Amino acid sequence: MVEFQPSVTDLVNEEPRTGLRPLKRSKSGKSLTQSLWLNNNVLNDLRDFNQVASQLLEHPENLAWIDLSFNDLTSIDPVLTTFFNLSVLYLHGNSIQRLGEVNKLAVLPRLRSLTLHGNPMEEEKGYRQYVLCTLSRITTFDFSGVTKADRTTAEVWKRMNIKPKKAWTKQNTL
Repeated sequence: MVEFQPSVTDLVNEEPRTGLRPLKRSKSGKSLTQSLWLNNNVLNDLRDFNQVASQLLEHPENLAWIDLSFNDLTSIDPVLTTFFNLSVLYLHGNSIQRLGEVNKLAVLPRLRSLTLHGNPMEEEKGYRQYVLCTLSRITTFDFSGVTKADRTTAEVWKRMNIKPKKAWTKQNTL
């Protein structure tokens, strides 16, 4: 028996689920939306994500919300960092192991809401503090508001756990 593995490219042939509001389309038939909800699809990679977004969306560069929750992603694909208008990213319920994967998201200037709970990385010591000090602009993390106390705790954690990179100095030897 051959097991079917869903792929991002399968989206091109799928009709979007109907939501509360009807989906608006451009004259060319592409969706006029700023969100892609791809949750619960057992996706294990985002190969061809940019091409698929361009095929489906009239303005993929305006993507503000991507929901990839409850898939089987093992890392944060760098393709997500190409959407500079991204403000909401749901990655909860995946298989992301390494906490360091979060570093990739630091280049997203408008990212305000992020979910990562339900990934193996959540078990790492300092999980919440690491994310908050790496992504200091987010205001909601794992569906919980980020408070001043959270930010203070993250800063203290950072000082205690992340060693600053030492500047290389040329030693004068006479």
